[in-house]
Amino acid sequence: MGLVEIREPQSTSSGPSLHVIFIGLFFTRFWFLSMLYSAWWYLDRDTPRKGGRQIQTIKRWCVWKYLADYFPVSLIKTVDLDPTQNYIAGFHPHGVLATGAFTNFCTEATGFSSVFPGIRPHLMMLTLWFRIPFFRDYIMSGGMCPSLIPLPHCGNLMVIIVGGAQEALDARPGSYTLLLRNRKGFVKLALLHGASLLPIFSFGENELFDQMDNPSGSWLRWIQEKLQKVMGISLPVFHGRGIFQYSFGLLPYRRQITTVVGKPIKVKQNINPSSDEVDRLHQQYMTELCNLFETHKIKYNVPPEQHLEFR
Repeated sequence: MGLVEIREPQSTSSGPSLHVIFIGLFFTRFWFLSMLYSAWWYLDRDTPRKGGRQIQTIKRWCVWKYLADYFPVSLIKTVDLDPTQNYIAGFHPHGVLATGAFTNFCTEATGFSSVFPGIRPHLMMLTLWFRIPFFRDYIMSGGMCPSLIPLPHCGNLMVIIVGGAQEALDARPGSYTLLLRNRKGFVKLALLHGASLLPIFSFGENELFDQMDNPSGSWLRWIQEKLQKVMGISLPVFHGRGIFQYSFGLLPYRRQITTVVGKPIKVKQNINPSSDEVDRLHQQYMTELCNLFETHKIKYNVPPEQHLEFR
């Protein structure tokens, strides 16, 4: 298989302080540390594009288990995944911080390797995060990869938060609106490389924070969308709970997150797919995602009359 390019944006925590530390060390007696890291960075520059450098010891840190138990977070399998195949998975919804995506696919807190033996997960991120010194090594250790990675082997699961940073602006309790109707790039990639499409829905992802009202056309939404276009990340105005009280703070609410992995959609490789072929597969993916949601929603406290909305 060749190269896979993902353009959907995803948000994460910023690392300006690491840039300051990295540059600042050059002006201290510890300048050689930044010099050594610069040499390492240069020699290691292609590693993110080759699939990263997962470190199982870091993925199994006990702190991730505490993180998963806080909400709690759980991973549900509906069918086995064939380790002789590659998969492109759409993760929905983004939520404010994509907590379910990180916990399930970048750590072993929910036992991914036991649930899906022989499958190697990668969470797609924007290339810009791999230009931050030190931080790039940390995120690669969890299996995160930039928007361009090679797939020389089978058993890869590429998880794309399809709604990206823009969808985070709609992340609030009770919201089931997904930015998916015109997001077809991941579907075309599946056709180009013959990778199975895999729908994933994370129940409870939008329940972790309250967000300031920002309907389309409002001044706040206008500012957020402008900043998102410039910075590549969104800036939702949100709050959760505090440490000793539950009414206000930046900690997420303790709400259960259940990430359900659906049934793969087999895709036949087509190196020159037409727009109609992409549209048909995209519609099939949306249908399978809706079926996944409808099948499991009652179990995870979603009202029977609630359905997914696409925009």
